[in-house]
Amino acid sequence: MLIIESYTTAVILLIITMLCWGSWANTQKLATQKWPFQLFYWDYTLGIVLLSLIFSLTIGSNGELGRSFWEDLQQAEGSALQSAFIGGVVFNIANLLLVAAIDIAGMAVAFPVGIGLALVLGVIVNYVAVPVGNPWILFGGVLLVTVAVVLDAMAYRQKEQGASVSNKGLWLSIVAGVLMGFFFRFVAASVATDFEYPQAGLMTPYTAVFVFSIGIFLSNFLWNTFFMYRPLKGEKVSYADYFSQGNLRLHLIGILGGAIWCVGMSFSMLTSEQAGFAISYGLGQGATMVAAAWGVFVWREFAEAPSKTQRLIYAMFTFFIVGLALVIMARII
Repeated sequence: MLIIESYTTAVILLIITMLCWGSWANTQKLATQKWPFQLFYWDYTLGIVLLSLIFSLTIGSNGELGRSFWEDLQQAEGSALQSAFIGGVVFNIANLLLVAAIDIAGMAVAFPVGIGLALVLGVIVNYVAVPVGNPWILFGGVLLVTVAVVLDAMAYRQKEQGASVSNKGLWLSIVAGVLMGFFFRFVAASVATDFEYPQAGLMTPYTAVFVFSIGIFLSNFLWNTFFMYRPLKGEKVSYADYFSQGNLRLHLIGILGGAIWCVGMSFSMLTSEQAGFAISYGLGQGATMVAAAWGVFVWREFAEAPSKTQRLIYAMFTFFIVGLALVIMARII
């Protein structure tokens, strides 16, 4: 299987992770103009499963290093399979809340608040489990990201000042972020720390991400069904609507969104041997800055905001960039 052998390569792949995790939601923006996000989300989860399976059967099985996908899946212990599966279940409810928050508050708010909180919690949880990197530099970067989250929340409140809207989107982002901060640890616990000679019972990153994706897809019958019939915004939808309202273009957009996200997840797990789980997760969650940039510069979500609000947004980007730079340096210094 393909294994990353240098920290520099790992950082490059984590930057791609950051771009993928920060950009997939644009497919939701494209699709949900005429397509409820609950229906979009079925295709999104399918895209995650398909891409994880493709990776497992190709780069996850070719070569002499590590274990092939089928061999790895067959030897995995029940505790490892369960941990990766639970990670998918936890991620799914967190991501559904995040998608709902995007639908209500926009990308420039939902991502910085939700994923920013997930970054902080995720780095702490994963560093405690597997302490890799300089803690002072790592958590200094996390602190700056926390400041960026606060600035974004302040900008949102200023933007909506005087408007007849609730803070539902902001609160959904917060709850999503708290849950999102813990899913990665479940998956990481199922992954061997040595990819070339993986420990018996644990899985390679490719197999773990596939089992994780199955947890997402199966739990969708619980979590997404609830959102379909008890929506937080808009009218309820049914399974019949998925077939009667959808078309090939809409389905492909959703599958593309899931595939984009899964590329990021696969790279994040694959780089963890070189970077450590805390840095791998933390740097990938720089997606917050990428998503906020889409929301501000492409979707123009703050175009009508006063100048002082826009200054807060630019300050947020500054703190995020410096914070993420420190996260990268934590493995070097």
